[in-house]
Amino acid sequence: MAKKQVKAKAKVKATEEVATSTLAANEMVDVIIEPKKIKSKNSWEIKDRFYYLTGNKSPLSLRLKTSGMFYFDEEAGYEREVLYTRNQKTLFVDEMQGQRQLAQIVFSNGTLMVPKNMQTLQKLLSIYHPHKNKLYAERDDVAVAIDEMNDLQLELDAMNAAANMDIDQAEAIMRAEIGSEVSRMSSKELKRDLLLFARNNPELFLELMNDDNIHLRNVGIKATEASIISLSPDNRTFTWGSTGRKLMTVPFDEHPYSALAAWFKTDEGMEVLNSIEKRLN
Repeated sequence: MAKKQVKAKAKVKATEEVATSTLAANEMVDVIIEPKKIKSKNSWEIKDRFYYLTGNKSPLSLRLKTSGMFYFDEEAGYEREVLYTRNQKTLFVDEMQGQRQLAQIVFSNGTLMVPKNMQTLQKLLSIYHPHKNKLYAERDDVAVAIDEMNDLQLELDAMNAAANMDIDQAEAIMRAEIGSEVSRMSSKELKRDLLLFARNNPELFLELMNDDNIHLRNVGIKATEASIISLSPDNRTFTWGSTGRKLMTVPFDEHPYSALAAWFKTDEGMEVLNSIEKRLN
């Protein structure tokens, strides 16, 4: 009797182990397969879609092929013919019923907008057409939104920096942008143009703001305008305005004030810079 009970317990334990093993295997299958089902079910969104021709040149109009296309259906396990028509609810020829009214797909000026009520055309262009990402591409609304957000953030950063910038740095940046006209502008005009520049070209504005040489270039230009230093007619030599003593020679093919800004960073140039800034103040 005791031996029968032991055998029975062993059989129950073995059955439980098999059941547990089977359950674990099923759970693993669920983990692997279920996300694919969810992804496949929710991946298609009903919305207006935009398509554009790729490449450097876009013709005034271009027709895409709408017949003679094949798509390998992994679930069915065979290649299915795809055809775009006006009157069928499917793109697959083996599912079509009755007569087929062939339709055209035309890109005008390089773009094509397909409204959300034209689902067969959208699915053809987004999923099944062999020329997708070769001859044309679909606009990624998420990527567009990210780019627009980045542009807005860049513009906001530039305008905040412009609003809090001191007048000397503002003058240096605007001089690099519009030249000697800055000297005739009032502080209000300068601030206004600085904000407009930051809004219209934020990337260049921030680049100039972080350029150490911009301030030094501005000092050199102001010193020349005030006759503290002089630049020779051939743009090759800087001298003291009062004595004519040579300060530096501009290297060949270099902008004179860019070269002067670099020279101001040398030991000799720093002494001259300190003297010029005292005289300008």
